[in-house]
Amino acid sequence: MDKNKKQDNFLKWLDEEDPFGLNDEMEFIIFKCLDCGKKDEVPDYVVEEFHFDLDQNEEVEVECPFCNGTMRQAKKDPSE
Repeated sequence: MDKNKKQDNFLKWLDEEDPFGLNDEMEFIIFKCLDCGKKDEVPDYVVEEFHFDLDQNEEVEVECPFCNGTMRQAKKDPSE
């Protein structure tokens, strides 16, 4: 089997099987900066990684890409 045929078969397998979850829709969580008030979307898998180092009542905090301040998950309450 030539190299192009092998590559075509591999790409077809990737499309059909999606072993790495490349076709999955990514979910985001909205974070709001405590300093500048801007909002940003953070992939949920990143937020899950931060939960491992937290105590039970602690919130995930990330660095604001706009002002380098502290961002926390935005509340669902409109008054936030």
